[in-house]
Amino acid sequence: MRLPADCGRAELLEVVRLSDAARPFTAHGLAGEVVDVWVGDEAAQALALVGALPDSPRYRCFVPGWGLRLHDAVDPEPLLEIAFCFRCNGARVQGRSVNVPEDLRFQDFEAESPPGRELLRRFRACAPARGRE
Repeated sequence: MRLPADCGRAELLEVVRLSDAARPFTAHGLAGEVVDVWVGDEAAQALALVGALPDSPRYRCFVPGWGLRLHDAVDPEPLLEIAFCFRCNGARVQGRSVNVPEDLRFQDFEAESPPGRELLRRFRACAPARGRE
């Protein structure tokens, strides 16, 4: 998966369990509960997994269950937010402090790839499953 270059500034990631899968982004960003915060090596490893997600054909459901908010040390607003649907292999990217080019706003990824499975495993380890991928 391709991320804007400015994402390299991210030092902290909030893991969000999305509460409204039909509307992953509201006027205030991802809608859901922050279930964990990853910093340092943990944040860098998670971003490396996202960057290693290979392309895949997209299916049409886009009912995301998980999201990431990327933060730097300067701005309280997130640099970027990503909503992931592991059912349809879709990710929606929204920038707040980072300009997200049109071709990066909705991307396909292979959820069954090793990086996809590991990312989902890490998400699930943050909070009990609630019936949605």
